Amino acid sequence: MARYVTVASVSHAPSGDLGPRLDQAAHLVWRAKQFGADIVAFPEIYPHLGLGEAKGLAETLPGESTGRMAEVAKKNSLYLVWPVYERRGDTLYNSAVLIDRQGEIAGVYHKMHPTIGEIEAGIMPGEEAPTFETDFGRIGMAICFDLNFRDLMTGLVENGAEIIFFCSAYRGGMQVRYWAFELGVYMVSAVLSELGQIVDLTGEVLEESTYEALIAHRINLNRRLLHMDYNWDKMDKMLEKYGGALTFDYATREACYAIGSEREGLEIDDVIKEFGLERRQDYWERSNRMRAEALAKRAG
Repeated sequence: MARYVTVASVSHAPSGDLGPRLDQAAHLVWRAKQFGADIVAFPEIYPHLGLGEAKGLAETLPGESTGRMAEVAKKNSLYLVWPVYERRGDTLYNSAVLIDRQGEIAGVYHKMHPTIGEIEAGIMPGEEAPTFETDFGRIGMAICFDLNFRDLMTGLVENGAEIIFFCSAYRGGMQVRYWAFELGVYMVSAVLSELGQIVDLTGEVLEESTYEALIAHRINLNRRLLHMDYNWDKMDKMLEKYGGALTFDYATREACYAIGSEREGLEIDDVIKEFGLERRQDYWERSNRMRAEALAKRAG
């Protein structure tokens, strides 16, 4: 069955002191709600950008900005991905805070790969790639420089992320599209400039911000990206049984396709099992096993 969720992101650099920028953020969340958003992501260190050094701005959760935005999330009954400088005891983190529809902190991600400059300024790297359960699916978060490192990105998917929210100072651009396709997940970027993106698991850009700060798009999480090899010849049997209840979106150049469904009670993961479809990662692993066996056989 379809698992629809409307995702949104804000992409611009905030201005003014903390109070006015929180007012602006609250208005953007309200606007996103009018677009039907279930979750809204903001850019990296949004409330603290340009107001001073991390050690003087970092807040203990819940703090001044997270407390205010928790009220906003509750009032609008949606989730927020709210990035801040965070203090835990004597330790500073560049964090992304997940606030739920009730205004509670549902999870915190610590940037695993701060820049060299951040580490020199006292930011401690995170050590995990956590994912968080929401009422529409499981999500993960990445922050800026993280996008360059495979351990976080693959770790998020291994931990079940269906959507990755990328909160950043730089745009990410092609990298955001690459990771969406490589990992077979939706990517949503919120950046401190224009060109934030919502990207399909096929790598197609669904929305991109230009002059407007806010973008939103309704997506179906009941979709999976498969390779055509060993799956393509089963399409007619799937169509014979389910017909138009299945959707197919092709990434022909990459020899892949996304299979999905909107029918009530029809889970794509069940269809994959029913027809013995092979997930891309399982295909890569099987290919590597056969390669290793062939080399071992030759070696005697």
